[in-house]
Amino acid sequence: MADTQLVAVMAELDALADPKVREANEKRGDDHGVNLSKLREVAKRLKTQHDLALELWATDDTAARLLALLICRPKLYSADDLDAMLREARAPKVHDWLVNYVVKKGPHMEELRVRWFSDPDPVVASAGWALTTERVVKKPDGINLTGLLDTVESEMKDAPDRLQWAMNHCLAEIGIQNADLRPRAIDIGERLEVLKDYPTPPNCTSPFAPIWIAEMVSRQV
Repeated sequence: MADTQLVAVMAELDALADPKVREANEKRGDDHGVNLSKLREVAKRLKTQHDLALELWATDDTAARLLALLICRPKLYSADDLDAMLREARAPKVHDWLVNYVVKKGPHMEELRVRWFSDPDPVVASAGWALTTERVVKKPDGINLTGLLDTVESEMKDAPDRLQWAMNHCLAEIGIQNADLRPRAIDIGERLEVLKDYPTPPNCTSPFAPIWIAEMVSRQV
């Protein structure tokens, strides 16, 4: 039954693939052509099916893995399962959804945050920084914010893209959430100029940390 269902779901994903969507996604490193809204509709219909999610993940197909992350049960994965999955998840969207939809909703978030934070693989390390940013925002007790700023100041400028993006997000949130550290966070952003010239659509906030911090703080008033 499960194999039959897997074949049917893979055929549905294949039918949903759009060459124009694939072309746009490939520019961002995501090798699939399924519109994400349509993918979510499939997930909504299937509901939670962890066994099917395991089979979809094992296909190594990006669209199938994204669907797997939407229908799995995060609490059923071990820390080692998630570690292996992250190291396999090279597509940025799969990496992002794995961290945000599965790791953050499971019981191993803190263990994996610590494990990944200083990993020599910059993609894995970027996940550790993303989880650290979650702590900065929601549970900062026990996090060495000054030490994080020290690391950002010394390493962010030359970090690979995805790690740099994660470090920059952490820098911005430290500045947004902590008035006492805000001047230093803004100063670091201004001196390093990371993402200063990032193309930002109208009505969207620039990821350049000084602008991002100022915009989000203004909304708190």
